[in-house]
Amino acid sequence: MWIDTSRRSAAPEIMDDFKLEGEILRDALDKIASINRLLGGNKVTLNGVKELIRNKPNQEIIRIIDIGCGNGDMLRALADYGKSNNLNFELIGIDANNFTVDHARNLSVDYENISYECKDIFENLDKKTDCEIMLCTLTLHHFTDEDIIRLIQNFKNSAKLGIVINDLHRSAIAYYLFSVLCFVFRLNDMSREDGLVSILRGFKKADLQRYSKQLNLNFCSINWKWAFRYQWIIQTA
Repeated sequence: MWIDTSRRSAAPEIMDDFKLEGEILRDALDKIASINRLLGGNKVTLNGVKELIRNKPNQEIIRIIDIGCGNGDMLRALADYGKSNNLNFELIGIDANNFTVDHARNLSVDYENISYECKDIFENLDKKTDCEIMLCTLTLHHFTDEDIIRLIQNFKNSAKLGIVINDLHRSAIAYYLFSVLCFVFRLNDMSREDGLVSILRGFKKADLQRYSKQLNLNFCSINWKWAFRYQWIIQTA
């Protein structure tokens, strides 16, 4: 049976429970990061950051906030890139699950320029958090259309250079390919179920174009990337 991807799914994900903890969650976080890295997902975000900082002097501090940071893999990739290119990155990961944040901290002990905060980003959303760049990697699909508009409006007010969003293309082909990946990578039941729901909660280009219009974005780009991702770069400078 061919899966219907005409509309975004509203089905919940197990990982949406901020009180979730334990070895199953840790395994899911690490497997998601590994698959994302293997399929080039980190490069989608990293290339977006490169685009936004290309005219910034190396000595200037560049504060980057990663919303829904998971196990911190994206921040560590950024820290490694910054170190190898003499960039002055200050990196902050935010996640609403305390267990996830503790796991990310443990994996990042060797990175002095990475810190983490456990908080619900929708609390005090009317307040801006000053930074140069906001990142949202595989996190935006967790939210409703209405919440996405509210969230990106806050990002616009907070980020001096721009926003990099890297998220899933809602596609039947991606759905069935992920089913194969579940077998190859021996994903646990939670990772498999959440991964399939995530794809159905993902986006088509028309969705991102509609959000851009609602937000009155003057300078943004939406590009399809392997593996079934959209890179949405919003310039605020």
